[in-house]
Amino acid sequence: MNRTIDRRTWLRGAATGSAGMALAAWMPGWAQTNHSGLVGALPAVTGEDIRLTIGHVMRTIDGRPSHGIGINGTVPGPLIRLREGQTVRLHVDNQLDEDSSIHWHGLILPFHMDGVPGVSFPGIAARSTFTYEFPVRQAGTYWYHSHSGLQEQMGHYGPIVIDPAGTDPLASDREHVIVLSDHSPMHPHMIFEKLKQMGGYFNFQKQTLVDQLQGRGQSAAQRAEWGAMRMDPTDVADVTGSTYTYLVNGHGPKDNWTALFRPGERVRLRFVNASAMTTFNVRMPGLKITIVQSDGLPVRPVTVDEFQIAVAETYDAIVEPADDRAYPLIAESVDRSGMAVATLAPRAGMAAQVPPLRQRPLATMKDMGMDMGAMDHAGPATAAESAIDPACPPEHAQMGHCTPAGAGVVPAAGAAAVDHAAMGHGAASMDHSMRDFSVVPDSVAKTPTVQTISPMPTDRTGEPGQGLADVGHRVLVYRDLIAVARNPDVRAPDRTLEIHLTGNMERYMWAFDGRKFSEITEPIPFIEGERVRVKLVNDTMMGHPIHLHGHFFELVTGHGDHSPRKHTVNVQPGGVVTFDFTADAVGDWAFHCHMLYHMHAGMMQVVSVRPREQAA
Repeated sequence: MNRTIDRRTWLRGAATGSAGMALAAWMPGWAQTNHSGLVGALPAVTGEDIRLTIGHVMRTIDGRPSHGIGINGTVPGPLIRLREGQTVRLHVDNQLDEDSSIHWHGLILPFHMDGVPGVSFPGIAARSTFTYEFPVRQAGTYWYHSHSGLQEQMGHYGPIVIDPAGTDPLASDREHVIVLSDHSPMHPHMIFEKLKQMGGYFNFQKQTLVDQLQGRGQSAAQRAEWGAMRMDPTDVADVTGSTYTYLVNGHGPKDNWTALFRPGERVRLRFVNASAMTTFNVRMPGLKITIVQSDGLPVRPVTVDEFQIAVAETYDAIVEPADDRAYPLIAESVDRSGMAVATLAPRAGMAAQVPPLRQRPLATMKDMGMDMGAMDHAGPATAAESAIDPACPPEHAQMGHCTPAGAGVVPAAGAAAVDHAAMGHGAASMDHSMRDFSVVPDSVAKTPTVQTISPMPTDRTGEPGQGLADVGHRVLVYRDLIAVARNPDVRAPDRTLEIHLTGNMERYMWAFDGRKFSEITEPIPFIEGERVRVKLVNDTMMGHPIHLHGHFFELVTGHGDHSPRKHTVNVQPGGVVTFDFTADAVGDWAFHCHMLYHMHAGMMQVVSVRPREQAA
């Protein structure tokens, strides 16, 4: 039987009085505009038979009405609360006049229940119902969303919490689910069209003459060099706060969505990044944040002041507010063009002081995959950088369009020389182009989708995200994550697979190994049970959250048999991420960047795991 519940059924210490009245109301909290603070939990469904309806909704974001697609009439959709060990049947009624779908992000299930049209099932036809049925084999924080077109951007997403079969080792006095997302009144197809016309269309934070006169950002020489390379160091996010409002549980910053606590309580916050395009930097000034789960799986507690959560990742955190006061919950977009804001408070109607947006970050040569070691790219231009002829940047010289000034000239005494032979470019080749295919495997296609190649990509899992290196407090990095339990498969990999993340920002094309999804003719093959090391190399200046359906993988970050296990990992610009993966789920599975418009533009593949007996 399908039952709609409020959080008092599940959680201890829920608010009483007026907050309890709000929870009991049939209308979700975000439909009740109240600028003094909205207190209420997500509507929730549970049981063995759950009914979900996909349909059009009207909602109000910071006082402005907007059309969207919701589940059971709300955005986000209802919290689906399950228990490890049960079998669940989810009857999904599609009331739209177009096909739809639901993908159960991070859940381990049969491939034909995964919910990706054209890969694992045909989709849910308009005005029809589809029933998903699968055993619940895990616990933790997950989420669900559409895998059809751009419906996810319109509000087709919601959280999942799976309680462990036994006692939850992560004891807390109360918990709150925090769903982060991005909303635009502009239709997602129009957003995509504008990105195709101009990759930086939504970037309103470009460097100006005023910045230069006031000594902010790059020097004049650096600007000239980057301009000659047709690279914009402010191009950190494709879609920005110029069109997005950043949301907490469907609420804009003006709504002051409030999570309640009693001083001295241990509060568990389940963070889900359900945005279409936004990486968030999360902090709660005045509170330490202890990370206890990543992508639904327990990690050894690590206490930080801030953490970055990429699109489609989840983190569980513990906070322990001791004072009888309000604390701000800040989720700042990675390019710092806006923020989602909520309040953690002992009473409704309280508000905390929200800090201003921090200065937007600038990309560096390292973000281009040109890690010059000790060279200081944040400061004045180095000799190596200054050696670039602005009139003939390396990628133009590589294509034979020009000859750089000083070509073949021996550097002056004291000038920094680049040892290309030491970089593996070969003694005879002095080509250090940003589109030098000699530094990548033959599997990378020479197509217009490959605008740049990272000449010297580096493992950046020990670094915070862009703009967080100098914030003055501790920021979570992937190498901080250590699994609580020993990894289930600790075999050495049978083989290594290198995959390059490629793109062309000017034409807004994204792909794996230079081939868009529409150009792929065969899936990436695996044999059931084989152990593979996958190396992701980011040849672009954008971060890419890469998601593998139906599996978890172990990040290779130096923690041996307690490596953190994840289903989504963010590959920093010019960076490398390596993970070990056991192909233990037979079937066809999606593998893609979780930036919605990147996936829509082609950064997707299919992974096919064949039964071992068929491969013999």
